[in-house]
Amino acid sequence: MAFNFGAPSGTSGTAGATAAPAGLFGGTQNKGFGFGTGFGTTTGTSTGLGTGLGTGLGFGGFSTQQQQQTTLGGLFSQPTQAPTQSNQLINTASALSAPTLLGDERDAILAKWNQLQAFWGTGKGYFNNNIPPVEFTQENPFCRFKAVGYSCMPNNKDEDGLVVLVFNKKETDIRSQQQQLVESLHKVLGGNQTLTVNVEGIKTLPDDQTEVVIYVIERSPNGTSRRVPATTLYAHFEQTNIKTQLQQLGVTLSMTRTELSPAQIKQLLQNPPAGVDPIIWEQAKVDNPDSEKLIPVPMVGFKELLRRLKVQDQMTKQHQTRLDIISEDISELQKNQTTTMAKIAQYKRKLMDLSHRTLQVLIKQEIQRKSGYAIQADEEQLRVQLDTIQCELNAPTQFKGRLNELMSQIRMQNHFGAVRSEERYYIDADLLREIKQHLKQQQEGLSHLISIIKDDLEDIKLVEHGLNETIHIRGGVFS
Repeated sequence: MAFNFGAPSGTSGTAGATAAPAGLFGGTQNKGFGFGTGFGTTTGTSTGLGTGLGTGLGFGGFSTQQQQQTTLGGLFSQPTQAPTQSNQLINTASALSAPTLLGDERDAILAKWNQLQAFWGTGKGYFNNNIPPVEFTQENPFCRFKAVGYSCMPNNKDEDGLVVLVFNKKETDIRSQQQQLVESLHKVLGGNQTLTVNVEGIKTLPDDQTEVVIYVIERSPNGTSRRVPATTLYAHFEQTNIKTQLQQLGVTLSMTRTELSPAQIKQLLQNPPAGVDPIIWEQAKVDNPDSEKLIPVPMVGFKELLRRLKVQDQMTKQHQTRLDIISEDISELQKNQTTTMAKIAQYKRKLMDLSHRTLQVLIKQEIQRKSGYAIQADEEQLRVQLDTIQCELNAPTQFKGRLNELMSQIRMQNHFGAVRSEERYYIDADLLREIKQHLKQQQEGLSHLISIIKDDLEDIKLVEHGLNETIHIRGGVFS
C-alpha cells in the first residue's frame, strides 16, 4: 500500500465521490460495479427472451429495451457542477489561508485552527461573516489520514447476472433460512413463475454481516432459459419501493459483480480520486503487484483502514479454516494410503501363495497325464538344466555357502535379540522414588563433608602461616 499519512496531499483534477475499497472488500456503500458510488450503472441494450419479467415487475422487463444512460460520477466522470466546486475550493482556500472573520490578528490563529481541522478531516472552517463556514470532511484535499490500497477486480460478465446483497445478519442465520430467503426474493421480484432465484455463494463479513451472491434465471414460453443481466436486476433492486422491501429483509447494500471495461479502467487510473495527491496515485499504479487483477482504491480515515483490517482478518480466518480442512483431508488420505499399502502387501502374499498352489496342482496334473509315457527330448533338456542348477546351489563356494552364512548370521541376531530382551529390568515407581531420595541424601552428605574439609584446609593453612611467621621472628632474634 502507498500511504500518505505524513504530508498533506494536493488537489486532484477529478472531483466527485471517493471510491471505497471493494471487490474482495465489498462492505462499503457501493453502487454499480462495487468500487464506490462513483461507478454507477452502465448503459446497454437487453435482448431478452420474453416480457415476463417486464410485465411482472413493471420496470420495462428483460425484453429488448434501451436503458436510460446514467451519469457516471466520482471516479469515472469530470465535475458536472464546475462553478459550485470552484467556489468550494475558493472558500476552502480562504478559510485555510486568509480568513476575514474578525479583522485583526486573531484571523491568523483562526487560519491555523482551520488548517488543523482540514488536516484532521473534521469540523467547520469559519472565514467570513457573510458566507457559511466550510465543512471539513475526510474527503477534503488537505486531509492527512489517507492511503491507497488495492482491491480485486471482479471478472464476471454482465450476462452472468451476479448481484451481491449484503445482509445485516450472521452467516448461520442466512444458511438456516436460505429457502425462506429465496422465496422472499422471489416475492420481491413479483412472484413471476417464469423467474427462479438462485444463490451463487454465501460469505461472512465483519460486524456480523453476510454477503449473498444471487442470480435470476428467466424461462421463456418456448422452453429456453437465460440469466437476467446483472445491471438489469440491480436497476430493479434500486427502485424505491423494491429497496424498501429489501431493507425489511435485512439488506443493507446491493451491487453488481461485473467486470470493468478497459475504457472504465483507463479512466479510473488516469483520474485520481478527489483529495488524493496525483503523485501518490501514480506511485500506487506503479506499485500495483498485479495490474491485471488488482486496482488501486483510496482509503480515507481510520474507519476505512479498520474495516479493511477486519475484512483481512476475516479472510485470514477463512483461509486458516480451509487449510485445516485440507490438512484433515490429507491426514485421512495418508491413513487410507497406509491401509491400502497393507492390503496390497497382503494381496501380494496371497497371490504368491495361490501361485504356488496352482503350480503344485499343475505339477500333479502333468504327472498324472504323463504317467506311462517315456521321457521326451524337451523334458530331458529340462532335467539336465535342473541338475545343473542343483549342482551350482550345492557347491560349497557358491550360493549354498552364502546362504548358510546368511542363515547363521540371522540366527545369531535372533539369539542376541532374545538375550537383550530377557535382560530388561523394571523397577517399581515407589522403589525408584526411594532410591532417588537415598541418592539425594548421599549427595547432600558428600557436599557437607566437602565443605567441612575445605574449612579444615583453610584452618591448617592459617596455622601453617602462623608457624612460619614465628620461626622467622625467632631466627631474627637469635641472629
